[in-house]
Amino acid sequence: MGTAESDPLPIRMLHDRVLVSTEGETGERRSGGGIVIPATVAIGRRLAWASVVATGANVRTVKIGDRVLFDPEDRAEVEVRGKDYVLLRERDLHAVAAERLADRQTGLYL
Repeated sequence: MGTAESDPLPIRMLHDRVLVSTEGETGERRSGGGIVIPATVAIGRRLAWASVVATGANVRTVKIGDRVLFDPEDRAEVEVRGKDYVLLRERDLHAVAAERLADRQTGLYL
C-alpha cells in the first residue's frame, strides 16, 4: 500500500510496519448512560485508538486513514517533522474500526 505521493511524511515504511498517529484521540469514553469517563481512570490493560498515516509494502489489512486499536505498552515512538507517531507491526494491531458514524466514534468497547 505505502504512503500516498501527496503525503507530507518524508519516510517510506518497510515490510509489515504501520505508522499511526494518536493526535486527536482523547482517550475519554462514555458509559452507556452518557457519563464521560476520563482517560486517567485506572483500569486494567487498556487498548488505544490511533489513525494510520503510513504503511509498509507488506501490510494487507489496513490502509491510510483507518482507525486501529493497539496496546500502548507495545509500541515504539518516533518524531517526524515535530509530530509524534507510534510505529507498530501489522500483527500488533487488534482491530480496525468500522466507519459507521459521522463523528468517527466507533461505539466499540474492547
